[in-house]
Formats: sequence, structure tokens, C-alpha cells
Amino acid sequence: MNKTELIGVMAEAAGISRDQAKLALEAFTDNVTASLTRGRDVRLVGFGSFIAVERKAGTARNPQTGEAIARPASRTARFRVGEGLKSALNG
Repeated sequence: MNKTELIGVMAEAAGISRDQAKLALEAFTDNVTASLTRGRDVRLVGFGSFIAVERKAGTARNPQTGEAIARPASRTARFRVGEGLKSALNG
């Protein structure tokens, strides 16, 4: 499912217009991004958690040449699946 399809499904399920669903989805993603940027996790009970994590500097390899490349430290986001979503996926 892509963003356009998700907006359509959200609009139909909530009984709102596609424009309103688009605004809601953008508000959600903007606020998750802002929270993670500030180092705050976003937890949706039963669904999962978006977590900001620090990656240490390290060494990577160029898959074509095998050459070692220094990888700088960085921040990234992870998603941990909640029990409700996990149960839905497994059964």
C-alpha cells in the first residue's frame, strides 16, 4: 500500500474527505518526525513504537570493490511492533 492508497482507505474508514485524510496523515508523520528529532519516542499501545536510536561510527564495505569505508555516527529511527499488531500478523 502506498501513501495515496492509505489516504483513500483512511478517508473511507473515517467518513472524511481525501483532503482531510491527507492532512491527518501528514500531521501524524510530521509529529512523529518532530518527536523523534527531539529524542522522544512515540508509543502507540497495541500497535508499536517509533524509537530514535544512535548508530556508532564503524566500518562498512563497498560491495563492488570490497574496499573498507568509514561510516560516521548517525541517528536513525526504528519501529518496534506492539503485541496487538504482532497478534494480528500471526493469527
